[in-house]
Amino acid sequence: MRELVYYVAVSIDGYIAGPDGEYDFYPGGDEAQHAHYMGWMNQRYPETVPTALRPAHGLADAPNRHFDTVLMGLGAYRPGLDAGMPSPYAHLRQYVVSSTLGAAPAPDVTVVDGDPLALVRDLKREEGQDIWLCGGGRLAGTLLPEIDRLIVKSYPVVAGAGIPAFHGAFNPTVFRVTDRESFDNGVTVTWSTRR
Repeated sequence: MRELVYYVAVSIDGYIAGPDGEYDFYPGGDEAQHAHYMGWMNQRYPETVPTALRPAHGLADAPNRHFDTVLMGLGAYRPGLDAGMPSPYAHLRQYVVSSTLGAAPAPDVTVVDGDPLALVRDLKREEGQDIWLCGGGRLAGTLLPEIDRLIVKSYPVVAGAGIPAFHGAFNPTVFRVTDRESFDNGVTVTWSTRR
């Protein structure tokens, strides 16, 4: 069965973005450190690089290694849309969960204004690769019962305020760490699976 994987960057204090959706505050280290980290992550998860940026990273023809579907809330979708990319991950099946977006801005984007838990359960029953939950925090909080694995990129920065990685009711959910990788730029990537 396909799994739902929350692959996300977070600050030390657990925020995935600033109060207005900012995500440019994550430190990358010096040029060499940043290049090593991004190269390593992009080769491991090429499908998480937006379609328009893939050629610049040498990933234009890279196959999807882990995911063939992406789920995002409106807050996660909006930056690409505002930057003129209504179909940010054209190499994946794209679902935007939103009750306010209305019609899909691109033909290969499906807007879901219903129950995201039902959507995920239906997607899990299909054949294919895993499903990438790329944000946001409110959607992750709603989908927590269906999240099978976490890939958390922890950056050495305190945001102070913003959008939490999970926004919802108090619901302690235990995951087991399966792997961890540290980089010279201070980023730590942790892989976890639901217990």
